[in-house]
Formats: sequence, C-alpha cells, structure tokens
Amino acid sequence: MSTLAPWLEVVLRAVAVLVAFLVLPLLVGQTEHKVMAHMQGRLGPMYAGGFHGWAQLVADGVKFVQKEDITPARADRWAFRLAPFVALIPYLVALAVIPLSPTVVGADVDASAVLVLAVIGVGIIGTLMAGWASANKYSLLGAMRAAAQLVSYELPMVLAVASVALAAGTLSLIGIANAWNPWWLLWQLPGAVVFLVAALAELQRPPFDMPLADSEIVFGAFTEYTGLRFAFFLLAEYAGIVVMSLLFAVLYLGGWAGPFEHWLGWLWTVLKGFLVAVVVIWLRVSWPRMREDQLQRLAWVWLVPLALFQLALTAVGVVMTS
Repeated sequence: MSTLAPWLEVVLRAVAVLVAFLVLPLLVGQTEHKVMAHMQGRLGPMYAGGFHGWAQLVADGVKFVQKEDITPARADRWAFRLAPFVALIPYLVALAVIPLSPTVVGADVDASAVLVLAVIGVGIIGTLMAGWASANKYSLLGAMRAAAQLVSYELPMVLAVASVALAAGTLSLIGIANAWNPWWLLWQLPGAVVFLVAALAELQRPPFDMPLADSEIVFGAFTEYTGLRFAFFLLAEYAGIVVMSLLFAVLYLGGWAGPFEHWLGWLWTVLKGFLVAVVVIWLRVSWPRMREDQLQRLAWVWLVPLALFQLALTAVGVVMTS
C-alpha cells in the first residue's frame, strides 16, 4: 500500500510519464541517426556534445525552435496549427497505460490493451488535419494515403492483439504480461509478425512511408510545416516507435520477465522495447519503399488471413488446455 497521499501519487506518476515521453523518443531518434549512419557507411555529424556527436539531436531541436513558424495564406489556420498536437498527444496517453512492471505504470486500466489501440488510432486524425488544412495538393494526397494505411492495417493489428488477450484471458496489459510464458514465442509468432508489420504501417515508417514519399509528394501532409510544429510531427513519429516497441515487448516478449525481475523488471521491459526499436530502424535501412497496390495487397491478402489463423489457433489452444 502506498504511503503517499493520493493526489501526490497521481502528480508523481504524471510527471514520470511526461519525463519518459520527452526522453525516450529522443533516445530512439539518436539511436536511429547513429545506427543508420553506421549501416550506410556515413558517420554524419560527430562533434556536437563531444563523444560521437551525442548532442546532435539536441542541436537539431534548437535549430527547429529558431526557425520561423509559417502558416500558408490559404490554410485553415485553426486546424493547421492544432494538427501537430493531435498527432502527438495520443502517444502520451498510450504511454501512460503501458506497464514497465506491475508497479511501474502511469495508470493501471483494466482494459488497457483496448485503450492503447483506440488512442493510437486517433493519432492519424492529426495527419488528416495537417493534409486537409494545408491547402496543398501534395499534403492532401499524403493525408489520403495515410488514411488508407490506417484502414488497411488497423484490422490485422487488432486481431493480433485479440489473439494474445484470448491466450491470457484478459484485456489488461499487466495481466497479459503476467500470463506470458516462453512457449508463446512459438505459439503467438504469426501474430507477432502481423503486429510488427502493421505497427510499421501505422507509423508510416519505411518500407510503408508512401504518405511521406519525398520523391513523389514532397513530404506528404507535412510539406507546409516549419519550425517547432514540424518538430512535433517528428517527435510524434519517434514517440510512436517507443509506444509500439514497448507494447510489443509487453505482449510478445513477456515484458518484465527475466532474471531478477522483482528488482529489474522495468529495466527488462525497456531493454526489450529498445531491441524492438532497433529492429524498426534496421527495417528502414534495409527495405525499399513499397508501391501503394503492394501495400494494400500485403494487408488484405496476407496479414488479415494470417491474423485470423493466429486467432483460430489461439482459440483451439485455449479450449484444449482449459
């Protein structure tokens, strides 16, 4: 039982979630810059902050703050300015309910798996607002592509999470992680693959970055954005990687399960999530961009049937072991 006053505990949990939300995406962004640079044989800036250019991302942030914030003359000003926050805030809400351990969680919600999937889907509204409000044909086309990806890949992701929830017998992320055992690495492997691919598409990460294809539509819905508002969209991308990686770690890798988990449980979850984030970065470097028809075919011809197969397999396994 906590000895803190209820209001003080709420404040401390909120501050901890906010700090994690501001720090973890920056760490993922710095890792992406350095991992991509080494994989592609281009070291890039190595001087900011001293050793290995560790402060380069901070320098980029200062640069964005100093840039002029421009709103196009024909843009819907209210929607244009609000869009970056609509894209960013859902990931803050999602991070608040993803547990790092049974006791290290911003808010313990009974159906936290459903809540995370719901708020992640809201983030796409920010991209749609940005594309529509920019009064730019490239921005609108990028927003429509993003909406098409959401419609296509939300279903297989939900089915994959439903399979894990069925196996654990609960919609609580803490309950799912507590019910996990190493056998799930094989039993839930098809669902894990579906979830990871769908997560990449939801985040519009390569090879699913058609909404941002600079060689086709400049930079999609974000073409007209400058300065800090543009930086917020980049922060939303890295925050999405953090949320999806931690969610994958909790659902499929046992979260805090590991040696000395009673003392190091939250650290295991963070390390597993970091490894998943590195895989996301590796896929960006290794795979070329898909065509729009290939994107839809992958979702409806392969991922949805595979997710349904995983769900049926889980149902049979639950019935046979109950």
